[in-house]
Amino acid sequence: MPAKPAPIKKSAKKAAEKEEKPAAPAPVPETAPVEAPPAEDPPVEAAAPAAVEETTPAPEAPVAEGPAEETAPAADAPAEAAPAEPAPVEEPPKAPTPPPPAVPPSAPQGLSVDDVNDTSVTLKWRSPENIGSGLDGYAVEYCKEGSSEWVVANTELVTSNRHAIRGLTTGDMLNIRVVAVNAGGRSEPVVLPQPIPVREVMDRPRIRMPRALRSKYIRHAGEQINLVIPFSGKPKPVISWTKNGQPLDTKKVNVRNSDKDSILFIRKAERDDSGSYEMSVKVDSFEDKTTLIIQIVDLPGPPVSVKLVDSWGFNAALEWTPPKDNGNTEITGYTVQKADKKTGEWFTVLEHFHRLNVTVTDLVMGNVYTFRVFSENMVGRSETAAVTKDAARIKKTVPAEVVVPLSVGIVYKPLEYKEHDFSEAPKFTAPLKDRAATVGYTAKLLCAVRGSPKPKIEWLKNQMLLGDDPKFRQINNQGVCSLEIRKPSSFDGGVYTCRAKNALGEATVACKLEVKQVTIQEEKDKK
Repeated sequence: MPAKPAPIKKSAKKAAEKEEKPAAPAPVPETAPVEAPPAEDPPVEAAAPAAVEETTPAPEAPVAEGPAEETAPAADAPAEAAPAEPAPVEEPPKAPTPPPPAVPPSAPQGLSVDDVNDTSVTLKWRSPENIGSGLDGYAVEYCKEGSSEWVVANTELVTSNRHAIRGLTTGDMLNIRVVAVNAGGRSEPVVLPQPIPVREVMDRPRIRMPRALRSKYIRHAGEQINLVIPFSGKPKPVISWTKNGQPLDTKKVNVRNSDKDSILFIRKAERDDSGSYEMSVKVDSFEDKTTLIIQIVDLPGPPVSVKLVDSWGFNAALEWTPPKDNGNTEITGYTVQKADKKTGEWFTVLEHFHRLNVTVTDLVMGNVYTFRVFSENMVGRSETAAVTKDAARIKKTVPAEVVVPLSVGIVYKPLEYKEHDFSEAPKFTAPLKDRAATVGYTAKLLCAVRGSPKPKIEWLKNQMLLGDDPKFRQINNQGVCSLEIRKPSSFDGGVYTCRAKNALGEATVACKLEVKQVTIQEEKDKK
């Protein structure tokens, strides 16, 4: 007797009816109620409707007579149905991943004291090595020695790596710690290794003199002086200034002090302001001093006197004494001027002259001259000059060589001077040098010669005179001799000689010229 087909679950059949197009359902014959043994669940492929069944309606199955156990609808038989495709199974949505738990940061690093005074303590530290889930800030706490109660110093978290605890009592001993805070909580605290006393820490005073002020400070009269001299020391040092061992004149010199520097100010410097200024910085029994030398310079005065010592021929000798007022600096020289009585105009004879006497020459015969001398220093020339009381008269003297006819008047006969003989034989001052030339490229040979009278220049090749060969261009300009060889060939190589001749002799110089042939690389490759 054939086995009964497994019944189809209603859920699978309903899913198939939703996906199929509307079609006439097949008639199902009524069967007598019979207890059927439990059947196993059909495979997914059998539960799903076939793809062909979605478009073609199922034929009506014939009703067979017989016992209910042996009859079953033909449409429900898995043997007669086409292979079914699996229905898409929707996966349930995944639940969101919970965030990781917040992790507190590690302890801050390198806690140290930056500054201490009578009412505050300034701390500094480095960020934690591991910030965990972020870093919101730092909490600074302190505890008096002998107490276990920690007091929070900051009402809000500190975001920087530096904090000052203010409003403390002088003389207290404090234990201080810093804690890093984030969403995960507080870190392990970093604690100072020993208690900190709340009192001013003494720092020995020290003056930091600028390099420009370590030597003499020179300024011109009338200029403004504003010098800033920094220093250090704790507690606040006591600053004092003196000039040449005496207190400063507050009407002329102003001093302004701060916690870090002292300013010396003079609105309009005068020569009386020159001197040695001493600055003192004192903290309790410790003291630091420095000396500042200020020199105010001005224009010098004129020489005390100028004397005309003598005058002869076309010359006049002068002598003077240094000025009484040197302008608070050394005299660097003198300026000597002369003036003709006819015109009265002054002309400079000497400038920056260092001696106290001079002989003025090249004066014009028959004129009367007056002289004056100025003093000079680093600021400039004196405003006034010392003038000679006596005038220098250049007389019209008649030498023995001058013939004086009664009818004509004075006739000047100049002295005869023997002229120098500049004649010399030719001599080469720059010889020819051996060189190499390239075929087809113009070459030039150069040398230099001197001689008086002007020597005649000749060029030779291999001891043969070149003459007027157009291939060779011969030039002699102010003693510089050149031979230009136009587009030389390999036959133009050899020994070239330059010969210079005049009435007093001759001189020669020679060089070797080598003319090379250029070989093209392409021709070599073809060979």
